[in-house]
Amino acid sequence: MQQYPIPIGNLIEQLSKLPGIGKKTAQRLAFYILEMEDVEAEKLSSSIANAKEKIRLCSICCNLTDEDPCHICRDHQRDKATICVVEGPKDIIAMERTKEYKGEYHVLHGVISPMDNIGPDDIRIKELLKRLSDGQVKEIIIATNPTVEGEATAIYLARLIKPLGIIVTRIAHGIPVGGDLEYFDEVTISKAMENRREI
Repeated sequence: MQQYPIPIGNLIEQLSKLPGIGKKTAQRLAFYILEMEDVEAEKLSSSIANAKEKIRLCSICCNLTDEDPCHICRDHQRDKATICVVEGPKDIIAMERTKEYKGEYHVLHGVISPMDNIGPDDIRIKELLKRLSDGQVKEIIIATNPTVEGEATAIYLARLIKPLGIIVTRIAHGIPVGGDLEYFDEVTISKAMENRREI
């Protein structure tokens, strides 16, 4: 960033640390920010600072929240006997959009990944097990992504939870609605066959 004044170089460097933002996009964003009205730039800056200051993990489900417990855990209409386990907070938003699921959630904040030195103690498994100690939960739905790490995490959780007498289920994976078979890989088609059901 030698060709830029130090403050612009620093801004570009920090923006390029964001996921999916390369050097070129970081440059574009930096110049866009510099061209913003002072009031708008201040709003952006204070929004970032405000989110960092006020957002924390829900003490029950580990979702991101500004109130503890979060709005889902406070909702008495939710089915307390079912917990859907997801990798990250964005997965809850995706699940809620369906308006089908009425239970509670638990956010792991990652998956077991030995290649990345992430073990069971590095994600929110202890917090999940603590929630199961009162005997209220009857089913755990594991909704980790269908990746090698997601599958490994699902198997690990199932081995921990099944001995507690709780039903452990896994969301189905396979062909999405509107998809053409010819475009899918063998693993996707294989999962679709495994997860077939009677009609």
